[in-house]
Amino acid sequence: MSETSPPLIEIAIEPKTEADAKRLGLALITLAAAEAAFQFTVDQVSGQIIIKEMSEDHVTAAVERIRGEFGVACRIGAPQVAYRETISRKADVDYTYKKQTGGSGQFARVKIRFEPLPPDSGYQFENAVADDTIPKELIPGVEKGLSDSTEHGVIAGFPVIDFKATLYDGAYHDTDSSALAFEIAARGAFREGMQKAEPALLEPVMWVEVVTPREFTADVIGDLQSRNGEITGREQRGSSEVINAAVALSHLFGYRPTLGSLSHGQATYTMAFDHYAPVPASIFDPDPRFRPAMGMRA
Repeated sequence: MSETSPPLIEIAIEPKTEADAKRLGLALITLAAAEAAFQFTVDQVSGQIIIKEMSEDHVTAAVERIRGEFGVACRIGAPQVAYRETISRKADVDYTYKKQTGGSGQFARVKIRFEPLPPDSGYQFENAVADDTIPKELIPGVEKGLSDSTEHGVIAGFPVIDFKATLYDGAYHDTDSSALAFEIAARGAFREGMQKAEPALLEPVMWVEVVTPREFTADVIGDLQSRNGEITGREQRGSSEVINAAVALSHLFGYRPTLGSLSHGQATYTMAFDHYAPVPASIFDPDPRFRPAMGMRA
């Protein structure tokens, strides 16, 4: 299992009044300072405030604190899985940004190689250009353009992970080139490179451990398998059975009440982030509407 868990669940939250908006701001800052896994952002497209946590239970607890401890009247959206994106093969991009505005223009040319990396590698950048190909003071523009672009992939706008971008060649103009021009060129190269490198959507897979009285074992295993879970281990622990499974987070919404119903409230479970895995093609529709707007509820 991964030693640290990234935020895996996102939920939109909307204050009901201006006074609630002020209290919500204080609540979000306080929670983020107290817990490293709690994050919040403002969606660039919808303008919605999005809170992010490790699990559905953590999100529920955070919302309860916001409403109870901080007195915020708010509406919330349906929980959404925080997917990631990556690439499946190498791709080379030769991208030129050129703009003439009447006076001095803007020019930047970059040649960047994108290649997949093993899981948990994150994002890596390498500058492999000769010193006289692109002046060193312009390279930070390329780094910024690429780094900022990783926040929004080309499939559904999720962060892009586990790949390397190598700047290996390019060109500049003595008067028309700037760090900003190279930043814009890097952004364009990123978009083109991601498309050429066969982008793939990744989903978080959770390690789940259920401790249940033996008489409910069959029902618990059947339910996990119905969620496309893979049973990875079983053992006896006194009068109980311990079941380990790997289950995609998207199949675990509402698991707590279901487990309680199956075991008459006697089974308990623990879950933790394990790894990211490609979303099966059978359930992924590459239509841009794959990531739905977060409808609000009271």
